Amino acid sequence: MIRSLLYVPGTSERFIAKAHERGADAIVVDLEDAVTPERKVEARDKLAETVAAVRRGGALVFVRINNDPELLLPDAQSACRAGADGLYVPKVGDAALLAHLAADLAPIEAALGRRPLDFVPLIEDPGAIFDARAIGRGPRVLALSAGAEDIATAMGAEPTPDVLRLPKLLIHMAAKAVGVLSFGLLRTVADYGDRAALAAAAREARQFGFDGASCIHPSVVPVLNEAFAPGEAELAFARRVVDAQGDARRDGRGAFLVDGRFVDAPILARAKRLLALGATVSSKTGGRDA
Repeated sequence: MIRSLLYVPGTSERFIAKAHERGADAIVVDLEDAVTPERKVEARDKLAETVAAVRRGGALVFVRINNDPELLLPDAQSACRAGADGLYVPKVGDAALLAHLAADLAPIEAALGRRPLDFVPLIEDPGAIFDARAIGRGPRVLALSAGAEDIATAMGAEPTPDVLRLPKLLIHMAAKAVGVLSFGLLRTVADYGDRAALAAAAREARQFGFDGASCIHPSVVPVLNEAFAPGEAELAFARRVVDAQGDARRDGRGAFLVDGRFVDAPILARAKRLLALGATVSSKTGGRDA
């Protein structure tokens, strides 16, 4: 379960030093947009130290690499050797890029005796949106996510919630169609100052079935953690649904009522999934959040 992914610039010692204290389920060390061209090699060379530092709180660690012919493979190789759990791969247009990365990394991973890196392709242009399902079927894909600002720029549009809603939902549905995670809000993460709007957007995203979202400021992490975790009222209802199933089965009923609400197989499946999610949250937080 990954509710929150906090971006940290790969050259910011101040943010790196504090990242493990923020409570994010995952840290994304950014070598791409948050790093100026003249400092990209420096950020890459420090990855072993950076990954170790941000992992201290138990978070997963991803590295957002550069999709540039001169930087792509060296960035990925360095992230692999540094012990990252996965890669955020920007500007993915097709699954061939992921296959290229996987083939290059496989002998390094074998030599290190480490598990293969997971990939989170970032879909950032209109053409790639229509190929999102094929990209999601590519090798090692853990999740799909949209690059909101880039999508808007490619369309000559402003990154407003109305503009981003359709492309983000298309990418989200592609992720669900191929059985991978889906990260994101139906708005840009760049505007993080309005906490109420962010909380509402995170709750909306969870209602649509998104699994978590990224953020660029640590103050947003608790907002995401709360929104993407089930509340006690939801869990209590789910428990009543599962408990009522036993009586219904003994009576030969496939559908039944709980609290005046009709329950059949899809609702039962959602209740069981919700309880599993609640148990995962509880195990991650020692029972504080569930």
